[in-house]
Order: sequence, then C-alpha cells, then structure tokens
Amino acid sequence: MNTSAHLLELYRKTSKHSNYQVLPTALKKFIALEESDVKSRYEFERFEFIKTKLDLKGRSILDIGGNTGFFAFEAIDAGASEVLLVEGNKAHANFVAAAIEHLNSKIEVRAEFLDFDNYDFGNRFEIVLLLNVLHHYGDDFGGRQLTMDTAKEMMIKVIRSMSEITDYLVLQLGFCWKGDRSQLLFEQGTKREMIDFVRDAAQDRWEIEYIGVAEVVDGKTKYVVPTNENLRRNDAIGEFRNRPIFILKRRV
Repeated sequence: MNTSAHLLELYRKTSKHSNYQVLPTALKKFIALEESDVKSRYEFERFEFIKTKLDLKGRSILDIGGNTGFFAFEAIDAGASEVLLVEGNKAHANFVAAAIEHLNSKIEVRAEFLDFDNYDFGNRFEIVLLLNVLHHYGDDFGGRQLTMDTAKEMMIKVIRSMSEITDYLVLQLGFCWKGDRSQLLFEQGTKREMIDFVRDAAQDRWEIEYIGVAEVVDGKTKYVVPTNENLRRNDAIGEFRNRPIFILKRRV
C-alpha cells in the first residue's frame, strides 16, 4: 500500500471523533479526500483567530486531544519550533505518526489519554492547546463514575493546573457533558455562562487575554471579539459555533 492510501485508510478509521478535523494544508496534496468525508469544525477559521492573537514562531506547543493533527501541523507551518500532540484514540495517533514520518515534521505524538491528575512532561510549553476536550471529562477519560458536578470541578482544576506548565492556554469546550445534549454543563446553554465559568476558573492563575466568538457573514465564519449581539446564543449556526475560544495568559 502506498503512503497516500495508507494515510487515507488511517484517517477513515472509525470512532466517535472520526473525520472530526479537515486535513492540514501540508497533507492535502498527498491525500485524495472527498469534502463530504469530513465533518469540519471550522478548523481554518479557529486557527486564523489563534494565530492572529498569538505569535507561534519559535514557540513550543502541547496539543492535548489533538485528533488527526490539524492544529499541530498548521502550528508547525506557522513557525512553531516543536509540537507534542497527545491523543488517546490510537487510530488518530497512528495517522498523525504516519503523517509525521511522511512529512518529516517536528511533531512528537503520544498515543494516550492525558492523565490530568498525574502528568509530568519534564519541561514547560509556551502554548497549550486544549480544544474541545474538557467537556468529555468522565467519558473518554477521568472515570465514568463521576457525576456532572464533580466533572465540572475537575475541569476547573485542569484549567488552573495548566498554568504550571505553560504561559498561554488556548481553550475551547462544549456546552453538553460528554456530548450528550440532555446533560447541559451550563443551565441555559449560553456563552455568557461559559465565559463566567472560565473566568471563575482562571481567578489568580490566568488573565483572559482574548475571547473569540463565531459570527457568520455572507456564509463565511469568522471568530471576532465578543459583542452584546454575538454573545446571544444563535442556534441557527449550530452548537459548535456557539462555543467561544479563550486565550488565557498566565499571571506572573
């Protein structure tokens, strides 16, 4: 099997998070992928917001729950010095590992769910990406016996503890615990509730430098600063685009 076919086979491996990211730019010319095969989550739009707010050049980055590597590979293309991607789904991790070998990329991949209660990387990172991971606490990781209230407490603990290993935390999380629409982490399912949750978690550890909120204009999605208008929940654009992006800077 040639490299392109092998990468495509790995990309299509089934899981609940399969085909969750579009292909990074560096891989597009090697993999023939139909647009309908991908459940895009506005990766390019989100990355555009991140890289306009954070200079990635020469930065060391940890990508937690990196899926098939979109943000890791784009970060390298944007000048990051190194990226460690941690991904618990072995099929996705294998895809990233094969892509790294094919591109000779400066990315390291670990095929494991990060143990947030006991991790030691041996060094700090300048930026940590924690994108749409924490609302799965008590499902994909963290113990299935947890109640939702306990899971929320653990999410707060993780947000705070990240200040021990990084200068910047790029955070995004969902409204539904474990992705279950019947279990809302925030009673009204609003952006303001989520912002208050992150602000309360940040307290003395983090300063919220930027918040990106999705707006759709002429069919195009762009993440912009919050306004009274765009902070209103807009179910017409889907649950995912109602999730703000937070860029947190460690308080010294």
